[in-house]
Amino acid sequence: RGKLIWKHSGMKFLYKEEGLNKTAIGDFLGERDDMHLQILNSFVELHEFSDLNLVQGLRQFLWSFRLPGEAQKIDRMMEAFATRYCNCNPTVFQSTDTCYILSFAIIMLNTSLHNPNVKDKPTLERFISMNQGINNGEDLPDELLTKLYESIQNEPFKIPEDDGNDLTHTFFNPDREGWLLKMGGRVKTWKRRWFILTDSCLYYFKYTTDKEPRGIIPLENLCVREIEDLNKQYCLEIYNPKSKGQKIKACKTENDGRVVEGKHQSYRISASTAEERDEWIQSIRASTSKDPFYDLVTVRKKKVISKAQND
Repeated sequence: RGKLIWKHSGMKFLYKEEGLNKTAIGDFLGERDDMHLQILNSFVELHEFSDLNLVQGLRQFLWSFRLPGEAQKIDRMMEAFATRYCNCNPTVFQSTDTCYILSFAIIMLNTSLHNPNVKDKPTLERFISMNQGINNGEDLPDELLTKLYESIQNEPFKIPEDDGNDLTHTFFNPDREGWLLKMGGRVKTWKRRWFILTDSCLYYFKYTTDKEPRGIIPLENLCVREIEDLNKQYCLEIYNPKSKGQKIKACKTENDGRVVEGKHQSYRISASTAEERDEWIQSIRASTSKDPFYDLVTVRKKKVISKAQND
């Protein structure tokens, strides 16, 4: 009985987020051992999704913590959400797989529609097309998908900001963030900057409390490598392998507030340790490769279609 009382009060404590960092809540709930899975399920059961459409349910659920950046943690949390949503709304989808797939599609749609770095905005027609056959081999009603699309189009997801960090430019947590030294493009001096890697872009700030970045480096078509520097240890370089000698397409903010084109043919950055340098290189390479969350959805879609064919 004591354990049950603790479990109930503990879940309410997490759910109400009284003084808690929402990033820490997300990381805690995403752990894979049995105890954390039980806590995750109990946490999700505190959410009431009855008579909410899927976007409304996701807004409520994903506001209560920061979704972690690790794909397997996200998989577990979205599986728990889909199960709870379907239990609350048993007639909407034919299976939790459908809810799971469509939930990811909505989160990806949010990023695609509202991230300024995504130039090719998905249309309603494409959103409907990409979700064909996910309802146990059948299509979901166009009316339902249209309502979900328009909800995201009219109002993007808001990100929890209780930890004082409102710098995240996409819904998912940053892939990596931390202090690094950056060599100037025109004046070759080293300056300490707070870097945030997210959505295939590298943002850097003078202070962690700054609302706007001092510079933005879109990483599309760029590469990263370890490099030796006579003046600094543990360096990495971001460069364009196809356009040597040309300035990288990036922007920076001058001291007078003007936004100008960057002056870099390559970006040389120094970490504090070899391990930190290697982790940044790995994260930047992962950020510029195929999105791992698409892999989660692809696996689930194949499962749904295969099951429908066998039935």
